[in-house]
Amino acid sequence: MTIKTITVLPLALPLLPGSSRPAFAGKSLDVARMNLVRVETTDGLVGWGEAFSHVAWQPAVVALREVVAPLAEGRDETDIAALSLDLQRTLHLFGRSGAMLYALSGLEIALWDIAGKRAGQSVAALLGGARRSLQPAYASLPRYGDPAEVARNAAAAAGRGYASVKLHEVGAEQVAAARAAVGPEVTLMMDTNCPWTVDQALAMAEQVRPQRLLWLEEPVWPPEDAAGLARVRAGAGIAIAAGENAASPEECIAMMDAGAVDYIQPSVTKIGGIGAWMRVAREASARGVSVMPHCPYFGAGFLATLHMVAALPGESLIEHMYYDLATSPFAAAIQPQRGSFVLPKGPGLGCEPDPEVLHRYAA
Repeated sequence: MTIKTITVLPLALPLLPGSSRPAFAGKSLDVARMNLVRVETTDGLVGWGEAFSHVAWQPAVVALREVVAPLAEGRDETDIAALSLDLQRTLHLFGRSGAMLYALSGLEIALWDIAGKRAGQSVAALLGGARRSLQPAYASLPRYGDPAEVARNAAAAAGRGYASVKLHEVGAEQVAAARAAVGPEVTLMMDTNCPWTVDQALAMAEQVRPQRLLWLEEPVWPPEDAAGLARVRAGAGIAIAAGENAASPEECIAMMDAGAVDYIQPSVTKIGGIGAWMRVAREASARGVSVMPHCPYFGAGFLATLHMVAALPGESLIEHMYYDLATSPFAAAIQPQRGSFVLPKGPGLGCEPDPEVLHRYAA
């Protein structure tokens, strides 16, 4: 039982015409990026992981191919925690976040997939058992800016069965437009991606408070300013969510201990994988903090998130990016059903990628 090969497969998945579009640097993008990680053992088992990518997908690919794979190939894959810790200690001088950690996260997820397949059990079962098979989700809309466009897409998402919609806007006018479009029964959240000082965040919270947001996400720059975020939480009158930029469980724990968040948002492809994510969940439970995963993925990272959330004692919401892909290697498993997702039932992550899609849309 030894790791034979580690391969990274970067994909560029086209979006359907008329779909919402992700944007970067002011430009609308026509594809969704995915870095899949394939791990094969000497006895023939294959596991799949995913390394965080978005538009900066190349650094994680290089980290996997040139650094992580040579270190991990030939190692025993059965003690995932020990191998992950050893690799992190070996590579920490290159940075404790970013491409190197994304690469390690992708490998770690694939090892859990292998562990489940070897045991004939789902990842959720390995984590203590699935408490639910149907996971409610929220539509995570890209940033539009135009209030009319925000309103149109928020209403469309609600029409597809999503009971919760998250906006990536930074203005009160856009939030008000969304609320008017979806009515009082749909839950709204506002993700701002760290734009403001503490005072600016408090001023914006006052403006959007009438729209009854479930949470205000990452309102403070820099994301490491847990003390500043705690000040916003104390004065905003709105629950605060953050954690996707945390590079370790320790960073999430420090954020919670600072009183900075009501909802902690670890990201499985960024924080070190399933083991690290579950540690955050356990620490959150001990502190009375809710877990709301960051998962803007369409691959193994999304499947891993489904399994982890299914194993949590409390309910959580799955983030689903509001893009319509023309195709995906995990097509059936990542399709929402009236705003919810069904946990795959097979061993490991429960779903194998379509080899034709892997070949056709290789980046």
